[in-house]
Amino acid sequence: MKLSLAFAVLLATGSLAIPASSERMAARLERRRAGAARQSQPNNRLASNNALEVAASNVSHVEYSSNWAGAVWDTYPSGTFKSVTGTFTVPTPSGSGAASAWVGIDGDTCGTAILQTGVDFTISNGVVSYDAWYEWYPDYAYDFSGISIKAGDVITVTVTAATTKSGTAVITNKTTGKTVSKSLTSTAALCEQNAEWIVEDFESGGSLVPFANFGTVSFTSASATTSSGTTVGPSGSTLIDIEQNGEVLTSVSTSSSGVTISYV
Repeated sequence: MKLSLAFAVLLATGSLAIPASSERMAARLERRRAGAARQSQPNNRLASNNALEVAASNVSHVEYSSNWAGAVWDTYPSGTFKSVTGTFTVPTPSGSGAASAWVGIDGDTCGTAILQTGVDFTISNGVVSYDAWYEWYPDYAYDFSGISIKAGDVITVTVTAATTKSGTAVITNKTTGKTVSKSLTSTAALCEQNAEWIVEDFESGGSLVPFANFGTVSFTSASATTSSGTTVGPSGSTLIDIEQNGEVLTSVSTSSSGVTISYV
């Protein structure tokens, strides 16, 4: 369970009335403070939609998902990826909702485990908050302590798999010079066949949070290290856009060492 900032009463009363987004986000903040569960999920790819592909600006090699936007390597065999890293500038979300920027190993074509770390950004009633976390799915996410994050900070996120059931998550705030890390073990074995750089609409209390307008997250110095010691950049990986209720909400592009994800 994520010991962080967020959500429980709304779900208990959800059968009586559907709360407004602002109410849901206020509850999320309260539940996170109370230690409610926040969890990433494997990539929920959607069936191909030709109309969406025509409407999207990045139609080349693009897939759609209800919860992930970014770049994913999905063509490598098991046992390939040992580490993934990327650096981004913390955005200022607008409107109401939340989103999360992270890097990870697995969770796409291998959906039984994910080693990941990143930063949540939440806006509720005009108040913006940030949380740094680590997670080995299917366990919940847990907040790092001892690191503060604000809009404009430059953050490097890295995960490394020592074995298929052990690894580390590291977050460095390059603006403040602070680094936090966590050694992790899990009974859920990684396949080590996916590497990804993602903005996610994550779950709290078993449902997706309202997806915030996060502006743009640009991962730079983005790379994945393989078991042979070679380095792979994002260029050529599969692009994933978030589509919800028939509407494409993101636009993604890659370069040899970068992934840019924009809310549209």
